Amino acid sequence: MKGEKPLSKELFQAMDYLEKEKGIDKEVLIEALEAALISAYKKNFKSAANVRVDLNEEKGSMRVLSQKKVVEEVEDPQQHISLEDARAISPTYEIDDVVEEEVTPRDFGRIAAQAAKQVVTQRVREAERSIIYNEYVDREEDIMNGTIQRMDNRFIYINLGKIEAKLPQTEIMPNEKYEIHDRLKVYVTKVENTSKGPNVFVSRTHPGLLKRLFEMEVPEIYDGTVEVKSVAREAGDRSKISVYARDEEVDPVGSCVGQKGQRVQAIVDELQGEKIDIVEWSDDPVVYVSNALSPSKVIKVIVHEEDKATTVIVPDYQLSLAIGKRGQNARLAAKLTGWKIDIKSETEAKEEGLLTDLDDKENNLEFEDNLEYDSSFEEMDEDLFK
Repeated sequence: MKGEKPLSKELFQAMDYLEKEKGIDKEVLIEALEAALISAYKKNFKSAANVRVDLNEEKGSMRVLSQKKVVEEVEDPQQHISLEDARAISPTYEIDDVVEEEVTPRDFGRIAAQAAKQVVTQRVREAERSIIYNEYVDREEDIMNGTIQRMDNRFIYINLGKIEAKLPQTEIMPNEKYEIHDRLKVYVTKVENTSKGPNVFVSRTHPGLLKRLFEMEVPEIYDGTVEVKSVAREAGDRSKISVYARDEEVDPVGSCVGQKGQRVQAIVDELQGEKIDIVEWSDDPVVYVSNALSPSKVIKVIVHEEDKATTVIVPDYQLSLAIGKRGQNARLAAKLTGWKIDIKSETEAKEEGLLTDLDDKENNLEFEDNLEYDSSFEEMDEDLFK
């Protein structure tokens, strides 16, 4: 017996709920359900005919309708109908029109219910994955707060709310110890959409984390008054950040440090004591490289434009400070500026003819006060000179 088959009104109510609560478009669900019912019909009733499914939400019912094209000569009875037969149904039919005839099977209601359940479940899963992916892909290169859920040899898994992000062991800070349920700020490095759902990868060592932390703590950076030009970082140990303000009345370094160092101290605390040098950016490589070598004083910078390299001359007593422990200060300065930096002592420079007495008098640079927020520099850690 053909005719409309009941389709639970609860199904349509569930679709309304999913649209409201999950953000899944009801029309998308209905289209998917219609496609699944057509597939189920063809599979279960061995039909090759073109059919469509008519869903009646008000009645909570459905019909299967075959579709046949009106042709002059019928080659495939499942796809075509003659003009004569079509006009026997309705005299208004013309060639190339489509004739619909109900072919709803007697026991199709049960099959339809199964198909509906599968479709809704599948589409909910797919839609949720898509929603999550779209939400988190927009957070790439941003900071998010999460809670550590579990750990293994490859990753620390962090709950970001709707998804569990992966913090690779290679992206954790060496000076940090992690425990289950610890809250953590992480930098989103990559969001992938896979067949099993989205993958979110995060980092604690990425230079972008430091930049974003400054944006969060320094209103002048957030509103664009002060611009972060470059970041060089050896996570958990030391970092350098260069800043710039177009307005000459704005002190970019002071803005980042904050009153009594409160702004930068908040970032240092978040990074478990990582030392941070804040230097002023300049388009003049002489000034920029000199600033970047803070806290060391610089006597002279010789620029080799063709090699994008510099030779920096510092006082003898500040050679170790300029180079830093294991070359760290020079290495970070080079990474920050993008210039190669070869550091020479004043004595060595004079021996090589790179520095004259006239240079001592005329070419000493007047350096801006570049601040490095770490009390150890006030006392000049003896380890720095070893």
